Amino acid sequence: MVSIADVTATPGPDLLTPDNCAVLFVDHQPQMFFGTGSGDRTAIINATVGLARAARTFDVPVVLSTVAAESFSGPLLPQLADVFPERKPVDRTSMNAWEDRDFVEAVKATGRRKLVIAGLWTEVCVVLPALSALAQGYEVYVVTDASGGVSPQAHEHAVQRMVQAGAVPVTWVQVLLELQRDWARTETYGAVTDVVKEYGGAYGLGIVYAQAVIGAHAAG
Repeated sequence: MVSIADVTATPGPDLLTPDNCAVLFVDHQPQMFFGTGSGDRTAIINATVGLARAARTFDVPVVLSTVAAESFSGPLLPQLADVFPERKPVDRTSMNAWEDRDFVEAVKATGRRKLVIAGLWTEVCVVLPALSALAQGYEVYVVTDASGGVSPQAHEHAVQRMVQAGAVPVTWVQVLLELQRDWARTETYGAVTDVVKEYGGAYGLGIVYAQAVIGAHAAG
């Protein structure tokens, strides 16, 4: 039982913050996009870059990874690479990124226990490291709209499997706004609304409209 006297206006420990999470991008590559059939590929790209911009805005640690980049899958999505020009992806042969020592060491180097993960395909390159990380005590948040599978069923069943194991499904806008969480945080307000206006679809247009009609101070 919770005593009403103990209730305070403080955020819960499950919330993502710029200081407690890392974002993992797994196998957003041309060959993987060719086989993606669970949703509109342009929308997945948009969500992926929006998530990347969110991480960049809040200086959240990021790990980029590719699989067989030179022999099969091709380079990292250029729009994603452009957000992190100083960061080299960890290239692997293993379908499960968590079985690659360099990838795991890169994750450990972030020092974060909450992992926000997105990738292609959901049923292989996302679910395998997600389950592996959960088994080793990490908290996993799967960005479902920045991930895609070979079919709707493959994507949906993979998400269900991860949820049953303890992962939390989220969307890229949810991550962005959870990191901001207060429109009075002026140091990131402008950058956040810029990301929403560029990648947030109708929500972004709503901000454009509000700022045009109400003024630049209009909150998101």
